Amino acid sequence: MKILRLLLGSVAAALLLNSCAVGPNYTRPAISALTPPQWSWTPAVPRDATPKGPWWRVFQDPTLDSLETNAVTESQTLRAAVARVEQARATSRSSRSRLFPKLSFDPAYEYQQTSGNLPTPIPFHIPQAQFHTFSAPLDLSYEIDLWGKVRRGFESARADAQASAADYQNVLLILTSDVAVDYFLLRSLDGEVEALRGTVGTRDESARLLRARFQAGAIAELDAVQAETELAAAQADLADAVRQRGETLHALALLCGQPATSFALPAQPLPGPPPPVPADLPASVLERRPDIAAAERTLAARNAQIGVAQAAYFPAISLTGQGGYLSASVDKLFAGDSRVWSIGPSVNLPVFTGGRTKSEVKHARAVFDEAAANYRQSVLAAIKDVEDSLTQIRCREEQADAVARAVESARREVALSNARYTAGESAYLPVVEAERALRQEELQQAQLRGECYAASVHLIKALGGGWGAELHFTQRE
Repeated sequence: MKILRLLLGSVAAALLLNSCAVGPNYTRPAISALTPPQWSWTPAVPRDATPKGPWWRVFQDPTLDSLETNAVTESQTLRAAVARVEQARATSRSSRSRLFPKLSFDPAYEYQQTSGNLPTPIPFHIPQAQFHTFSAPLDLSYEIDLWGKVRRGFESARADAQASAADYQNVLLILTSDVAVDYFLLRSLDGEVEALRGTVGTRDESARLLRARFQAGAIAELDAVQAETELAAAQADLADAVRQRGETLHALALLCGQPATSFALPAQPLPGPPPPVPADLPASVLERRPDIAAAERTLAARNAQIGVAQAAYFPAISLTGQGGYLSASVDKLFAGDSRVWSIGPSVNLPVFTGGRTKSEVKHARAVFDEAAANYRQSVLAAIKDVEDSLTQIRCREEQADAVARAVESARREVALSNARYTAGESAYLPVVEAERALRQEELQQAQLRGECYAASVHLIKALGGGWGAELHFTQRE
C-alpha cells in the first residue's frame, strides 16, 4: 500500500502541473459579411443534431413514408456512415486516454542458469548457478501535459468525431431527399406513361378508321399513312417512357437497400401540385445543415492541431515509476524485505530540429486557414441552395400554370381540327399537328409536376431537413 500511495502521489503532483495549453483557443470565424442582410446571421452553435422528424410527411403520401422508412433502416450507405461515426468516436476515446497515466501489473517468474565462465576483470571464479526469480511489479508511465499537447490532441479528435456525426446527418439527409426526388420522378413518369397510352389508343383508333376510309375510297392514302406514322411515333415515345420508369424504379430500390429484381411500385401519377412550402427563411435554419456543422467542427479540430504543433517547442516531461516485490522464492515474495520501487522523471528538451517544428506550426496554421475558407464556402453554398430552390419553386409554379392553359388550348385545337377535317373543310395534316402539339403539352405537364415536387424537396434539403414549429414563415413576394 505504501508503494501504491507513493505512485499515486507522484501522479497527483504531475496532474497539478497540467495548468496551461499552448495554441489559440477556438473562436468561430465571422461570416456576417457573407450573408444577405435579411438573413440576420449571428454566430451560433450548430444545430445539425436537432431532431427534424420525418420531414417527408409534409407531402402526405403513405407510399413515400414507407419508402423513406425502408431507406433509413436498410440503406447500406447509411450503415457505412454509422460505422464511420463509431470509428471517429473510438479515435476520440483513444486520444482522451492519453490524459491519464498508464498503470500495468506485470507479474513474472523466471528460472535461469548462469555461466561458470563469465568474463570478469577480477581474477575470481564465479561458479555456475541456477536460481528462481519471482516478481510482482506495478509499472507506471505518464507524460506530464504541461503545455496542453495531449489536451489539444483530444480537443481535435473530439471535434473530428463531431464532424463525423454531422457527416452522418448529411448522408441521412441526402439519402432521404434522393428517395423523395426519385419517387416523384417515378410518379411523373407514371403521368407520362398514362398520357402516352391515351395518345397511343387515340392514334390506333384513328389509324384504323382512316385505313378503312382509304380502302373504301373516301380519302387519300396520304391521310392514312400520316395517321400510322403518328401512331408509331407515339408507341416509340411510350416505350421510352416505360424504360425511364424502370430505370428510376431500380435506382429507388438501390436507395432503399432492396434488390431491383423484386422491387415494384404500382403506377400512380401525381394528383396535382405539391403542398406549399414556406419561403421566407431566417438564417438560423442553416445552423441545422449538416454540411455546415461538419465544416465548422472540422475547423475547430484544425485549430486544436495548431496547439499540438506549437507544443513541440517545449520540453516533454515524462514520469516513470515501478513498485512491487522481487524474490528468489515464492514463499517470501510478499515479505517486507522483498519490496522494491523506483521512480524518476525524464525530460526531452528540443535543442535543434532544423526548422521542423516551425514548419509543422506553419503547416497547421495553413490547414486551419483552408478549413476556415471551406467553412465560409459551405455557408455561401447553403445560401445559394436556398435561393436556387426558391427560384425553382416560383418559376416552376408559373410554368406549370402556363402549361395547364396550353393543354386546354391544345385540346380545343384538336377538337376544332377534327371537326373541320370531318366536315371536309381541311386536310388531315392540321389534325396531325394539333394532336402532336397536345401530346407534347401533356408530356410537359406531367414532367413539370414532378419538377415542382422535386423543387420542394430541394428546398427542404437546403434547409437541413424540414422545419420546426418554432419557425413561422410568410410567402415571399
